[in-house]
Amino acid sequence: MKLKIINPNTTRSMTDKIGGCARAVAAPGTEIVAVSPGMGPASIESHYDEALSVPGLLEEVIKGEREGVDAYVIACFGDPGLYAAREVARGPVIGIAEAAMHMASLTGTGFSVVTTLARTCNIAWHLAERYGLARFCRNVRASDLAVLDLERPGSDARRIITEACRQALAEDGSDCIVLGCAGMTDLCAEIADAIGAPVIDGVTSAVKLAEAMAALGIATSKRGDWAHPPPKAYSGMLEGFGMARR
Repeated sequence: MKLKIINPNTTRSMTDKIGGCARAVAAPGTEIVAVSPGMGPASIESHYDEALSVPGLLEEVIKGEREGVDAYVIACFGDPGLYAAREVARGPVIGIAEAAMHMASLTGTGFSVVTTLARTCNIAWHLAERYGLARFCRNVRASDLAVLDLERPGSDARRIITEACRQALAEDGSDCIVLGCAGMTDLCAEIADAIGAPVIDGVTSAVKLAEAMAALGIATSKRGDWAHPPPKAYSGMLEGFGMARR
C-alpha cells in the first residue's frame, strides 16, 4: 500500500525525520511518502499557523488522490485540516493527536501530553474533548520549547522533554505519556527507557492505524459530514481549489 505522511509545516528536516521514523515501523510492502506542502508556516504554534497550513495540506491530499495513495497521516499534533482532508480523501486519514490519544487510552488508565509551547496546551485539551478522550487525559504539560528548537543542533530539547515526562508521571497520576509534537517522534524509545513508562508517539501510532484500516479495506465514509465537498468556484489565492477539478 502507499501511505502519504503530510507534515503541514514547511521545515524539510522535520519532514525527513518523520518519514524515517514512519518507515522504521511500517509493514513490509508499505511505501511511505513523506512531504511538506509548498506553502505554509515553518512551524505550527498557534491557531493562525494552523489555519494557514491547511490549504497546502489539502493540496497534498488532492495530489495524493491523483497518485493512488491508499491512506494519509497528518503529522502535526493539532491535527489541522483533519476533517477537511477526510472530505477530500477516499481512504483513511489519521491525525497524530487522535492516534496517540487513542493508543494511550489502550495503554493505561490515564495519560499526560507533553508538548511544546504553553500556548498550544488548550489545543491539545480541545482535541481530547473532541475525540471523547478527555476522561483519560490527566494533564497537558508545556516544555516551553519552540517547535524548531527540536531541529536545532546542540539544543537541550531532549533533556527538557524527558524531565517534563518524568514530572508528569510523578505529579499527574498518569500511567503513560503522549508526545505532543511530530518533531518529537525520534525521542519516543529513548524517553521511555529513561522514565520507565510507555511513551506514545503520534506519527508511528498513526502509521499503524492507517495501515490497519487500509489493509481491512475500511475507507472514509462518503455519507454525511465527510462526503466530497460540493463543486464550486474559489477566488483569489484559492483559485483552483474547487473540487470540480477532480
